[in-house]
Amino acid sequence: MKKNMMITCLFLGLFLSANSQKQAFKGGIDLTSTRLYSDSRPWTRWWWFASEIDRASIADNLVWLKNNGFGGVEIAWVYPLNRMKKDTIHYTPRQEWLSPAWTEMVVYAKKCADSLGLGCDFTFGSLWPFGDTKVPFNEATMNMTDPGWRQDITASWDYPKKGYVIDHLNRKAFLNYAERTGNALKPALRGSVSGLFCDSWEVETKFLSTPNFENSFQKRYGYAVSNYTDSLYSTNEPYRSIRYDYMKLISEYVIEEFYKPFTRKSHELGAYSRIQCSGAPCDIISSYGTVDVPESEALLYEPSYANIVASAAVLSGKKVVTSETFTCLYGWPREHHSEEQTADLKLLADALFANGVNHIIWHGKPYNPAGQDTVKFYASVHVGKSGSLAAEIPSFNKYLETISSFMKKGVTFSEVAVYLPTEDSWIAGELPLEKQFIWAWGEYEHRYTCLPEELKPWRPLWINSEFLQKAEFKNGRLKVGDVSFSSLYIDVKYMDIVALQRVAVLAAQGLPICLKQWPAEPGFKKSAGTYPLLIEKLRKLKNVKSSWLEMEKIEPIAEGTENFDYWCRKSEDGLYIFFANPKSQHLVFPLEYGQSLNDKKEQYEIVIHYNGSTIPVTLEFNPYQSLLLKIDNQNKVSFIDKGFTPKTPVFQPRIKKGKERWEVDRAGK
Repeated sequence: MKKNMMITCLFLGLFLSANSQKQAFKGGIDLTSTRLYSDSRPWTRWWWFASEIDRASIADNLVWLKNNGFGGVEIAWVYPLNRMKKDTIHYTPRQEWLSPAWTEMVVYAKKCADSLGLGCDFTFGSLWPFGDTKVPFNEATMNMTDPGWRQDITASWDYPKKGYVIDHLNRKAFLNYAERTGNALKPALRGSVSGLFCDSWEVETKFLSTPNFENSFQKRYGYAVSNYTDSLYSTNEPYRSIRYDYMKLISEYVIEEFYKPFTRKSHELGAYSRIQCSGAPCDIISSYGTVDVPESEALLYEPSYANIVASAAVLSGKKVVTSETFTCLYGWPREHHSEEQTADLKLLADALFANGVNHIIWHGKPYNPAGQDTVKFYASVHVGKSGSLAAEIPSFNKYLETISSFMKKGVTFSEVAVYLPTEDSWIAGELPLEKQFIWAWGEYEHRYTCLPEELKPWRPLWINSEFLQKAEFKNGRLKVGDVSFSSLYIDVKYMDIVALQRVAVLAAQGLPICLKQWPAEPGFKKSAGTYPLLIEKLRKLKNVKSSWLEMEKIEPIAEGTENFDYWCRKSEDGLYIFFANPKSQHLVFPLEYGQSLNDKKEQYEIVIHYNGSTIPVTLEFNPYQSLLLKIDNQNKVSFIDKGFTPKTPVFQPRIKKGKERWEVDRAGK
């Protein structure tokens, strides 16, 4: 079987039938007629370390993935292996970056994947922040306080050659970079439709700037931000208010100059965009709303973060939410590498499904020479022929495929919209020291922002100012994108006046609103009396309450769900609910080795409200098992058999290392 597949890939897969494959076409991609990731088999990131890539090895890697239940790959180009030894003298032979020889191998990989029925996406660059040796000084990332500084990119495919990270606030810088990168990738974008991938934000964010930024700031706000850069990140006033103005403008630059152009460029190339906006200094829901396929990540971001990504997807009408999964599962960077336990992976995957993810991207698969499995990537679980996971990967992938397929049915179902505290995060500035990573310092990332526990029975989603503006209150429901809500829940210290004005309009129309506290106006210069008047109007409305318990009866979706997370999808044939095993709730980075170990069955009596009926349900969680339930349109309840139980894990309590585990050279993702 394997030999036949190899022959197919090497010889017969080079010429694809236009009738059987959707073609990319000049002038863009019609996403309305393209079902992205309709095949729910999990994908994997596929690292190509800078080296001489060859056809036989490409085919060998892809055939193994096909045989082990993977549905596709995302090719990611990284440094040569000698980089990990700090070797800056020896230049590893390789196809030169973006050269015709490089393109030839990329095109072959795409055709081979197509011939095997595998999808193939491409990271739009080498390493993580976009950049290369051809980025000029005046198009590189800038710092407001040091005109001579630019961010280097040193661990890329071109290593040990150095280059610059592009200025992500400058559309011209991105488009110049995208022109050469896109031209080299364009021949590989024929055949089945591919995604162009952008990883999480790994650009220096403190004092981030771009040409003419200070003039734009002065014009917008009427004062010079440069007068306050000495203490821009102070917790004292006026710096907190100035930082809010600064972050608000930076957010606009990031979205308008980078994320939107990236998606447009992807379409021009006949591809779609798949992006992790995590870590970006911007309104995170608005940024994810610009993406064709929003992607979360875990476990460097914890599963609850996926709620933000999934909320942005449903608000903007996107059907698929992917997640880079299993990154640094047991710690940074090499804890239990190649000794991973499938039960622990399942614990994390189930937590992601219960927080809105519906397609898994493994992190991941290193490119290996044909017949070998010696190359490994230090920051992920090992996907390959060796290692502790190999025997269980096919059956585990089948499980992931099954859950993903059901979690793509219909649309996400929720009852309550919760206002994301973006303004609070911008004003707060830095995270407490104990919550910082060596690459993550700011509250703006929302790493630890969680939905209110008191709303769990209503399965809430996040919303922001942009989508409140787009929402319509009609027939007693707040409708936006693919979802409608019965009510709005707000618990923030600060709210921008534009958002508050919209809240006041919706409240006047009759939308039930729980306003847990009266917000203050952020920003250095306040509106002249308008803000207090809006607050006063809201105080007088009977449908605006300060306590959730005081709200008029709003039927919950599922009562009795305090001990586990769940996600709902409403389809034409009924309601699907995935209930994660209780041990998957409140997962934090890093997992302990064998954290999933469990020998007891847990039973819960819950009540589901659906189709005007109250439906009692008994949930029985066996060890390592989560539950997938369907309620059809006649209110008949059935459980869907998923057919996978991992091997019993071995538990080893973590030896606490404290902060020193982050005080290492971060040689990559």
